[in-house]
Amino acid sequence: MRSYTLERKTAETDIALSLCLEGGECSVNTGCGFLDHMLTLFARHGGFGLSVSCVGDVNVDYHHTTEDVGICLGTALREALGDKAGIVRYGDIILPMDETLILCAADISGRAHLSYDVTPPTEKVGDFDTELVKEFLLGFVRSAQLTLHIRQMAGENSHHILEGVFKALGRTLSKAVAIDPKRVGEIPSTKGAL
Repeated sequence: MRSYTLERKTAETDIALSLCLEGGECSVNTGCGFLDHMLTLFARHGGFGLSVSCVGDVNVDYHHTTEDVGICLGTALREALGDKAGIVRYGDIILPMDETLILCAADISGRAHLSYDVTPPTEKVGDFDTELVKEFLLGFVRSAQLTLHIRQMAGENSHHILEGVFKALGRTLSKAVAIDPKRVGEIPSTKGAL
């Protein structure tokens, strides 16, 4: 089972997170209902087991909680993959969510890069700042050391757009972390390392 558990405590957040790439239960409590919803979608659509507990300074806003959970999830993904032997490495999807259409592509390359072209029409969904999704993803890709491209191809409803992003991310990574039966044990790079 490819899995990893970590704890990360700062002056702003106290996080315990477990990720299992082969699946399992999903339990998320970050103190931010919208983020809980998005992480649950990510786990279910990715087929991942995920447990997240975060106590953060949500009396300020959700910025630190969102960013730090992204950092922890990226770290857990990187560690669960180990040397990345046998993985497919690449994943992509064009995902519809009602009027919304999201393109997502990932390369588990060992190089952190985020290209994010998503423009929700509102600044908030409930009490969650929509700009925080980019902060989550920046923390995630930097810690996971992967390349991620996300494009909004259509969309009018901010909730649908962000829901599409997290569903697409889960499904894209599910493909990328899968074991390639033609290359079991091989590092998927001509360099011999990722």
